[in-house]
Amino acid sequence: MRRLLGEIFDASTVGRVTTLEEQVDAAIVPERAIATLSGFLAAAGALIAAIGLYGLLAYTVARRTREIGIRIALGATRGNVTRMVMAEASRLVAVGVVLGAPVAWWGKRLAAAMLEHLSPGGIVPLLIAIVAIGAVALFAAYIPARRAARVEPVIALRLE
Repeated sequence: MRRLLGEIFDASTVGRVTTLEEQVDAAIVPERAIATLSGFLAAAGALIAAIGLYGLLAYTVARRTREIGIRIALGATRGNVTRMVMAEASRLVAVGVVLGAPVAWWGKRLAAAMLEHLSPGGIVPLLIAIVAIGAVALFAAYIPARRAARVEPVIALRLE
């Protein structure tokens, strides 16, 4: 291709011949890098939130081992205990969403006002984020809930 163009246009030199697809790919490299970095930071934030909730619930379950043992001894099923711990986690997540969603909405509007080419977008990305963090949080809460359901009443009562 370079030789053929050189024959047609004698006076000019052809430096680099690329396809349109290659040029478009090269033009969006910075956007891809920012998107990759944003995805990595979002995953790291979700992991930190999951670890924090897991730690909080694991500590709560450890402190309530005797109470859970008494509940099981009095007839609570393992499913009841699991639901009790998961309900507590759901309340924590709900409080976080109620407090965090308006702040995130305000932050999105503030960022859009500061940057020229950033549109504030709709509510769908915020809803997706709420669902995602809720799923991560409930997954993190399942491990302490399962551990609480396996408490043996006799062992739990002997701890004190």
